[in-house]
Amino acid sequence: MSMITPERRQALIKEYATAPGDTGSPEVQVALLSERISSLTEHMKAHPKDFHSRRGLLVLVGQRRGLLDYVKRKNQQRYESLIGRLGLRR
Repeated sequence: MSMITPERRQALIKEYATAPGDTGSPEVQVALLSERISSLTEHMKAHPKDFHSRRGLLVLVGQRRGLLDYVKRKNQQRYESLIGRLGLRR
């Protein structure tokens, strides 16, 4: 199970930042969570009985869902743009 490389992390932050120096906006947080979720999903395909990682994955999915709900509540257009860019369904 590989963590996000610092280079990949910086690229995601740069791509989803709403302003220069922005590292904490919901867009950036959702992008980073999505990256971790996809890497954990690959891990789960190889190790289906790893229940500790499964729980971690479910926690991450819940966090991402909460952030997406927040963005949707605050600004519908930002939400639609974000899920479009990330390729998330809904």
